[in-house]
Amino acid sequence: MSEPFSEVRPHFVAESSRLQHTFAALLAAKKGGIVVYIMAADPDVETSLAILRSLPRMGVDVIELGVPFSDPLADGPILQRASQRALKAGGSLVRTLEIARLFRTENNTTPLILMGYYNPIYVYGPERFAKAAAAVGIDGCIIVDLPPEEADEVREFLKPRGIDFIVLATPTTDSARVPFLLEKSSGFIYYVSVTGTTGTISATQQAITQAIIRLRHQTERPIAVGFGIMTPEQVAAGASVADAVVVGSAVIQRIADCLDTNGRPRPGLVEDVLSFIKELAIAAHTSRKALSLRRCP
Repeated sequence: MSEPFSEVRPHFVAESSRLQHTFAALLAAKKGGIVVYIMAADPDVETSLAILRSLPRMGVDVIELGVPFSDPLADGPILQRASQRALKAGGSLVRTLEIARLFRTENNTTPLILMGYYNPIYVYGPERFAKAAAAVGIDGCIIVDLPPEEADEVREFLKPRGIDFIVLATPTTDSARVPFLLEKSSGFIYYVSVTGTTGTISATQQAITQAIIRLRHQTERPIAVGFGIMTPEQVAAGASVADAVVVGSAVIQRIADCLDTNGRPRPGLVEDVLSFIKELAIAAHTSRKALSLRRCP
């Protein structure tokens, strides 16, 4: 595939970024937000694009678009299999950017975040990647295996183009490290509620609440909680204390459950997945806030 990207960013939202606008609107409405992750090109380009285009209509506030990678060590088996399916279907970093471009031809308001690993970006070239991401309207990047200490080699190209570099905080992130994470990032804080890989275990509500309280005392930045959140009930609980909840593995598993023995989509896959996502969005938006949404100074 030829590279259809240029330095121009026609979809950049001036003055206030899409992420800022979205989280501000959720805060004003006293609503929890829903962030949904899907893997680009899983199970094929056409199906993933159909799901992607429909996510805002289902109530999704922020979209994470996964970049397929051959060795996704931070992911659990559900996302690992999704990455393998996507690679088999022709998925790649360039194909992911093209899918994002097609999404932006119809939607200029929903924040779109790329989530993946550093190797494809390194091979592509960090500056070249930043230019291409800006051209297709990417709002943020989560690079799970790039520590903040080494992030400047990408961040220096993302920041001038209005693309947030979003970091992960975990249960093992102590309070002394949080200011450094904030210095090296922007957008929102992604709190990983469990240690380990995605889609394997879930944290207790008490543990999530305590972690969010601790983070709120150190930042006014929005906080999204993810990893191990699989059901509408867990979404509602997470949204009662965080600004938003991230769901990935449960959505990917729903896709996998709708494939035939050859890995091809069964009829009704898109509708089934979107119906589940709508339930998650309703749970987030109607959750009762257990903590004040006003972040500590």
